[in-house]
Amino acid sequence: MSANVSHQAYLPAGLPIPVPEADGLSAPYWSALRENRLLVQRCGGCGTWQFGPEWICHHCHRFDPAWVEVAPRGRIYSWERAWHPVHPCLKEHGPYLVVVVELPQAGGVRMLGNLLGDPMQAVEIGAEVEGVFEHHAQASPPFTLMQWRCVGA
Repeated sequence: MSANVSHQAYLPAGLPIPVPEADGLSAPYWSALRENRLLVQRCGGCGTWQFGPEWICHHCHRFDPAWVEVAPRGRIYSWERAWHPVHPCLKEHGPYLVVVVELPQAGGVRMLGNLLGDPMQAVEIGAEVEGVFEHHAQASPPFTLMQWRCVGA
């Protein structure tokens, strides 16, 4: 898979750093992002895809769904242009675009992220998007976010 990588942060510094839960449930997801890979859970028993991470399958309740690499490509399912800051460091950083992306290669699971580019751009439901791995290597601890951009942008 080709990796789209961004070394420039979409949102300003000062937001809380995403870290895996204390029980390690989401650790494979965050580790894979740092390696420019997108992982989603899939049950080895019934084949159900799911995201966010859970210890059991949402469908058959089998324990420990496997983490499977998927292409960071999907379609915009929903979106919001955020005008009001949800954190103090965003006070002068608006608007910005938040999208729910549906991943057809992963059973249609959906994940949340920011849509890169002009925050006033026209956004269409169903538009194709590709993932961009936004690395924050200088953070403590280092982390990577999955951001999105319209295909062809």
